[in-house]
Amino acid sequence: MKKIVIVGGGAGGLQLATSLGRYFSFTPFLNRRRQSPIAQVTLVDKNRTHIWKPLLHQVATGALDSSLDALNYQVHARGNGFNFELGSLQALDRAALTIELAPVCDDAGHELVPARTLEYDLLVFALGSQSNDFNTPGVRDHCQFLDSAEQAQRFHRKLLDQFLQLENRVAEKVQIAIVGGGATGVELAAELVDAAHEMGHYGRIANGDLEVTLIEAGPHLLPALPPRLGNSSEKELTRLGVRVMTGTAVAEANSTGFVTADGETIPAAVRVWAAGVKAPDFLKDLGNLALNRANQIEVAATLQSGQDPNIFAIGDCAGCIDGGGVKVPPRAQAAQQMAKTARDNLIALVEERDTPLTPFMYRDRGSLVSLSKFDAVGSLMGGLVKGSLTIEGRLAGLAYRSLYRMHLAALHGWPKAMLLYLVGHANRFVKPRLKMH
Repeated sequence: MKKIVIVGGGAGGLQLATSLGRYFSFTPFLNRRRQSPIAQVTLVDKNRTHIWKPLLHQVATGALDSSLDALNYQVHARGNGFNFELGSLQALDRAALTIELAPVCDDAGHELVPARTLEYDLLVFALGSQSNDFNTPGVRDHCQFLDSAEQAQRFHRKLLDQFLQLENRVAEKVQIAIVGGGATGVELAAELVDAAHEMGHYGRIANGDLEVTLIEAGPHLLPALPPRLGNSSEKELTRLGVRVMTGTAVAEANSTGFVTADGETIPAAVRVWAAGVKAPDFLKDLGNLALNRANQIEVAATLQSGQDPNIFAIGDCAGCIDGGGVKVPPRAQAAQQMAKTARDNLIALVEERDTPLTPFMYRDRGSLVSLSKFDAVGSLMGGLVKGSLTIEGRLAGLAYRSLYRMHLAALHGWPKAMLLYLVGHANRFVKPRLKMH
């Protein structure tokens, strides 16, 4: 039996494990368990649950309760024909075709599960990305990041603490500064404004008690979108009371705020860094794989490492030039598209098909950014429109919400995805709009 190991349960990795698990473990049409599957699929992740990364800004502000919306890997694996291993990757032996997982420890550091070795015939890295501080002094020690659900929950606790001090007048106002005017920074800024408004319903918080500053080094917000949409987002955020600073580089972070390259000090009790991404740093010391400057594993258009055809990489940790010569950007839609190509190629290798592997072709479907309940902007590309269509307002908001439903459908199928969506809406009638704990 061939062993396929997928490391990383983000948008691409989880979708790939789900699809391969169903393919090898269940018969088509009848959906019955196969008696003798030809491949075993194992997903490895350091977390017990999955939350869609584009929603982390909502987890951070309390607009989304991750305990309700998170997907449990163990339960999902059981129902979709693959295995799940909890643990962090710490070593790769390409000659022996094995990976080593670090011990699993509790919050006090006590070892729960010892280090383990997993064998593989085909290995897929789907490790996602982490924030890139560009070696800016003080960022690592004094800033919050939103790379994982754990970090988003930590931010949420810190935000609630700030609001508690505000209500009891220990502090006169809450000052939050965000570096990075991409989708994460813009969406977080808008969600913070909405969070302060909702907190006003439950406590003694008024308009003006929250000061949000959004700092972008480029000439306009949302550099991945047309300038008009970035400027439109800036106008909307300014209307909501956010201070937007474009063309401003940050030279240093400290315990009281940021210092810009021009020497201006921006005070902030909470400092968020969302100014760029790179693949995880530990890849530098893993298996002598070829990496690019962003720590990404360099792969061919087939998504295989040029040094080892048994190793694939997809998503943000893959440095890929697709079959059309396009450099694939680190975006969720790219990870999901890569998962489909990787699935086909892995199946072809397991079944020893006599045909060439499929080259990955990236198709830009556009980008959508939500400004909480206030607005949404984006561009649509692909089969529905010729070229690029910029959209704003309700249409953009509807398109943005549909992205998450499509993600759920890829994991559960449309019937269950729609049921989960309806249950989520029902919860809004019985629970506060903002998570308060």
